[in-house]
Parts: sequence; structure tokens; C-alpha cells
Amino acid sequence: MLIRQDPMHNFRMLQGEINRLFERDTDPSYGVMSQWPLRVDICEDGDSIILQADVPGVEQKDIKVHVENNQLTISGERQFEDEKKRDSYHRVERSYGAFSRTFELGGTADAEKIKASCKNGVLTVSMPKREGAKPKSIEVQVHG
Repeated sequence: MLIRQDPMHNFRMLQGEINRLFERDTDPSYGVMSQWPLRVDICEDGDSIILQADVPGVEQKDIKVHVENNQLTISGERQFEDEKKRDSYHRVERSYGAFSRTFELGGTADAEKIKASCKNGVLTVSMPKREGAKPKSIEVQVHG
């Protein structure tokens, strides 16, 4: 019976552990880690790119969406509700503090028409595509 050995198996396992250790997002403009990672879903249809981010417990006034140099940055802060009573808590597992995440827009999104809204703890950023970036169907002519 032959057993196949993978000499890189241990290296890949170590790499996975290192990736989990540095799972928190960094803000490239400051080079510092966010206090909590901003998790997003990004999808695309024919007309736009939609980014949805979980921002539970963050008030809309504390969220900033900024576009500059073909980059979209989402930042904000989640405040601890009752700082005066913080010492009386037995356990605090939810993350608080600042967050920031930057995305490269590429050439498809029209930065002038980007819109953002927040509902039920979900931030939705709608980025309409530029006219030239929208898919186009070309009819095939049949000669025969």
C-alpha cells in the first residue's frame, strides 16, 4: 500500500493559522488594525455592483462612506452602550471601537452615482456601472 506524502501540508496548516491570527482588517491609509473586522458581501448584476456590510449596533451617523482615487472606504465606530457600567459586565465578547475597510473600485463603477443606505444593521452601497462597463449582447446574424 502506497501512502502519498505532501511535504507542504504542515506549511499550509501553519499559513492557515497565521491567516486566522491576522484576520482583522487593516486600514491602509493609516496602517493600523481595525478594532473589529467589517464583513461584506459583494454581488453584481447587469447594471450595478452591490456591497452589503454588517454594521449591527452602529448608528447611521457614525458610518462614513468615502470615495477617492478610485477607492471606496467604509469606516465608522461602534460605541459601548454604557461605558459607566462597563466594569460590572462579566463578559464582553462583542467588538467595539473603530472599523475601516477600503475597496478598489476598478474601472467599472461610476463613482459619481454611488449611493449608501443603512437598514436593520446592514449597510448597502449601490455602485452603478459606467455605461461602457455594462454587459452588451450582440445578435449573431445567420446567413444561409
